[in-house]
Amino acid sequence: MNTIVEFLCQRTSSPRLTEPAPSADLMAQVFQCAFRAPDHKMLHPWRYLVIEGEARDRLGEVFVEAARRQEAEADGTLPDAKTDKLRAMPLRAPMLIVAIASPEDHPKVPHQEQILSCGVGAGYMLVALQALGFGGVWRTGDMAQDAYVKERLGLTQAESIVGFLYVGTPLGEPRIPDPLSLSEYVAYWQG
Repeated sequence: MNTIVEFLCQRTSSPRLTEPAPSADLMAQVFQCAFRAPDHKMLHPWRYLVIEGEARDRLGEVFVEAARRQEAEADGTLPDAKTDKLRAMPLRAPMLIVAIASPEDHPKVPHQEQILSCGVGAGYMLVALQALGFGGVWRTGDMAQDAYVKERLGLTQAESIVGFLYVGTPLGEPRIPDPLSLSEYVAYWQG
């Protein structure tokens, strides 16, 4: 790639991931990229949890228990297929990064802006990972909104999960997205 613009135009998600995950030294660089996200008033409204190895199995059990609690409010049953799927979700990659927005009250920086700052940091991490030869995919879903999952991951009441970044070495060739039509998504406002 000649420029960062060309590289960004080639960014893609990698949903099929395997070992190895990036080393701790490489992840330190990736996190420094995330910390460069726009951050009004330098509030640093984010934090990240890294989940690897057997902790992924424990996260799968947290997902299963969260679904059981949700189903208990409905009819109380959780099919085996759903249990197996939830248990396996964290095993789709050798590393997960939980991007957590940690907004604080500030008269000039609304919570929404702080949450978006965390999201931009997560996006920067995916770009950095790809630049380093790794891949990732950003997922949310029911588990990102679930109170039990948030509690077990140690979030406070004010915090939210912006996404689960699944990280590892991509399997297969990346699918390079076709360019989108500017006329469909961009307009110039004339007042």
